[in-house]
Amino acid sequence: QVQLVESGGGLVQSGGSPRPSCAALGRPSNFANMGWYRQAPGKERELVAVMTKLADSVKGRFTISRDNANNTVSLQMNNLKLEDTAVYYCHAMRLQSGVRFDYWGQGTQVTVSS
Repeated sequence: QVQLVESGGGLVQSGGSPRPSCAALGRPSNFANMGWYRQAPGKERELVAVMTKLADSVKGRFTISRDNANNTVSLQMNNLKLEDTAVYYCHAMRLQSGVRFDYWGQGTQVTVSS
């Protein structure tokens, strides 16, 4: 069974640069993609970054990096803003015989303070 484990995040001052990371544990798997989503209080979960796609709200500030050999993905967050406060979730997807499998991490809280 694949498990996604996130680390990093926490309480960060506005303008800070945390780098949450995510590792896929358990049975190795070739994921078609790995990325990050976030969910702010009272809002729906939204895509932050996956492959070469970045949400408009984070373009120019966030960078996603993936290590295929080790099944890890990181999110370099720069110039954090108060509105970046959210739970950040790692996501991975693989295809097997035409069937899609989605995996989610438990989430890591990023709180931006002024």
